[in-house]
Amino acid sequence: MTPTSRVGRALAIRQTATLILLLLAALMLTVSQALAHNVTAGDAGYIQEIWGVNIIPFIYLGAKHMVTGYDHILFLLGVVFFLYRMKDVAIYVSLFAIGHSVTMLLGVWYGLGINAYIIDAIIGLSVVYKALDNLGAYQKWFGFQPNTKAATLIFGLFHGTGLATKIMEYEIAEDGLLANLLSFNVGVEIGQILALAVILIVMGYWRRSPNFMRQATVANIIMIVLGVILTGQQIAGYMASA
Repeated sequence: MTPTSRVGRALAIRQTATLILLLLAALMLTVSQALAHNVTAGDAGYIQEIWGVNIIPFIYLGAKHMVTGYDHILFLLGVVFFLYRMKDVAIYVSLFAIGHSVTMLLGVWYGLGINAYIIDAIIGLSVVYKALDNLGAYQKWFGFQPNTKAATLIFGLFHGTGLATKIMEYEIAEDGLLANLLSFNVGVEIGQILALAVILIVMGYWRRSPNFMRQATVANIIMIVLGVILTGQQIAGYMASA
């Protein structure tokens, strides 16, 4: 091995180690929280106290939820990980947004809640599913490729259901409910665009690295671990609350 190749390999190892440390930091943040769709005490109190149409506050709350919702961010990262054309990014993110919006709005409007632990466990599995898809696991294991667009839409429905379930726990006033829900959803989409912009900028620089594919494998494996931990947390929480 030449000195140049040794230096290149050492650099690649350092870059991979840095990536792993960053993702482990994300793991620690994940472990520290029990529910992916949790609402802060201050926001919960505000939601319960206000009455009538409050468009700007609900847009803010929706954007805040999306930006701080690590389950959404992990899933979005998995979705766009190997999407290089903006057209493809727009299609997949739109499918996720449609699914997320439909179940969030209808869920709250019609009171169609599901146990928060169960739905968040499914959301954790959505991260696992997408990371395995990025690694080509389904082709290797089963010899076929699931429809990625359909999967993105379906998991978007679950993500929206999780949010609806949490919102219903805080009993939003019926006066102005539709306008407030629509405003919240607009905020969610604004937050999603902001989060996606950061993800795409980081991915754009990362993909220029000659070691991207090697690091991508490590990153998706760690995403699987994060998803499994999130799912395990919710299962444990469900069993403890039963």
